[in-house]
Amino acid sequence: MNLKKTCLSLIAISLINPLTGFAFGKEQESKMKSLSITIFYNNLLHDERLEAAWGFACFIKGLEKNILFDTGGSGPILLSNMKKLGIKPQDVDVIFLSHNHPDHTGGLWDLLKEKHKLTVYLPESFPEDFKKRIKALGADFLSINKPIGELGRGIIEQSLVLGTEKGLVVITGCAHPGIAVILRKSKQMREGQIYLALGGFHLTSYSEAWIRRVIHSFKEMGVMKVGPGHCTGEKALELFKKNWEENFLEAGCGAIIEVR
Repeated sequence: MNLKKTCLSLIAISLINPLTGFAFGKEQESKMKSLSITIFYNNLLHDERLEAAWGFACFIKGLEKNILFDTGGSGPILLSNMKKLGIKPQDVDVIFLSHNHPDHTGGLWDLLKEKHKLTVYLPESFPEDFKKRIKALGADFLSINKPIGELGRGIIEQSLVLGTEKGLVVITGCAHPGIAVILRKSKQMREGQIYLALGGFHLTSYSEAWIRRVIHSFKEMGVMKVGPGHCTGEKALELFKKNWEENFLEAGCGAIIEVR
């Protein structure tokens, strides 16, 4: 696969990786009029036909390329849930991995056996044997570390920010470096209101006081809608729902979120 061609085609996606600095210049960006995000994998269940399991994956349509963001922890569960939602492995054009934890990367290998002519975007800090395994399955990868370098201590993570006519859509895997940190960095790297923050917010083990501080940060940044899931935690989910009311989006496994 021609990585240069793939990278250029992603320019139209308006892709920003706030924690490893993968960004395209504004003169190259275009704002999407509509976007569809389907949650394939989550430990929270929205669609009773599907199987919930610890981890996260979502499928993003409406761009030049269809993106699979993370792959959950189990290939069979991922592929089964995709099939029940009418999405085939052949529909995936690009895979974007947030961080090197098995509940976000475990489904990758079974997916690549179904469609191996893919490019996997991952942080440069991923181990070499992981990258070699991607190559061995006939796929390609692109390591991301520029222009600002990787951020976060201990667990390095990248997030995806998409520009839409409604505002920025920020998608996180687990938000290990801090969900508020990710949102601030997104706003610094690209001007605009945050329309939606979606994914794991990593607040399971935090106190209610800390969660309220995070919510206060969201409010200060003017985050319009939230769709927390995966590792966000029950208390945090309750508080986000209370604070966002009709702008709280259910983001369990099988949920389909439309941005129009």
